[in-house]
Parts: sequence; C-alpha cells; structure tokens
Amino acid sequence: MTRLLLVRHGQSEWNALGKWQGQADPPLTDTGRQQARKAGSVVGKFDAIFSSGLQRATETAVIISEIIGIGPVLVEPDLQERCAGLWQGLTREEIEKGWPGALDSGERPEGYEPDDQVLSRVQHALVNIVDTLKSDGDVLVITHGGVIYSVEGSCGEPMVRIPNLGGRWIYLDEGEISLGDRVDLVGDAAVPDLL
Repeated sequence: MTRLLLVRHGQSEWNALGKWQGQADPPLTDTGRQQARKAGSVVGKFDAIFSSGLQRATETAVIISEIIGIGPVLVEPDLQERCAGLWQGLTREEIEKGWPGALDSGERPEGYEPDDQVLSRVQHALVNIVDTLKSDGDVLVITHGGVIYSVEGSCGEPMVRIPNLGGRWIYLDEGEISLGDRVDLVGDAAVPDLL
C-alpha cells in the first residue's frame, strides 16, 4: 500500500492579500518560503516528492526537497487547484458584493470547476503517482487546499479549513482512497485558507 501526505503549499502573495487564487499563479511570499523551510525540517523521510505545476506549490516542494534530500520534484499537472472561475483574484468581500450570499449558499460563478471534475482529475493524478513509484512507499505531495478538500469529501469528511503547510495522510490501495490523520507542519493555523 502507498501512503501519500497531501500538503497545502506555503503562503502565496494572494493568500497574504486575502484573494481567491484558483488556478491563477501567484508566487510564495517570504513567509511562505519560511513555512516551507520549517516544514522541511519536521516532515520526515519520503520515497518521492510530487507537486502541482502552480508555482506556489512547486516552489514549496523544491524548498522541502532540498532540506529532506529527495528529488527531483516531479510535477503532476492534475494536482493543480480548482478553477475558481470569475472569483479568481477577488477577496471574500468582493465576492459577497458581486454575488450576495453565494459563499454561504454554495452557489458558484461561471467557470467554477465542479466538485466531481476536481475529484476525477485528482484521483487520476494520485493513481499516476502510485504507478510512477512502482512499489509501496511514502510520497510527499505538495498541492492545494481545494485538492485536499475534494479527497476528504470523497471519503465523507466535511470541509474544514486547512492552513498553509497543513495536510492529510491518505492511503491508496488498488485505486481506493482511505484517510489517515491531518497534520499541521508549521503550526500556523491563523493563515487564511483561500483557494
């Protein structure tokens, strides 16, 4: 059985500004780089490291990989964040002004990637990772909050915010996902969770 630790990237410039990111590609802040270094010092050993192709995730992964001495970082495009459609680049206040009540009701704008599509591509990515590894082992996967939420939701877990460098252990056995524990690698739960 393969164990994967899905970890949300470090703080990005848009996290710091309170903007929804989706598939937009802002870089890490200095705080995000510090978070990645701290995570690298506590995360432990892994057999491989994978990342979303968005720079906030790949930069986080590269920093951690250099600290733990594993690499190269392998990019899996299907690990990227959910497309947030017209909400990308907006703050919660701007979303509430343009779409009153939508955040609370679950209504989403044009172009917002539906849950089933997110889960389908993420499951495809996870199977690709296991196939690439070709043996059982532990894999570190640097990805995004929406990806982690989709995996948790597929296992019946309610959506609970996850901080930057927070994560969830999952187990993949013949394509079936089961959940392990959540972890917080930097103890920084105060950072806002924006897609």
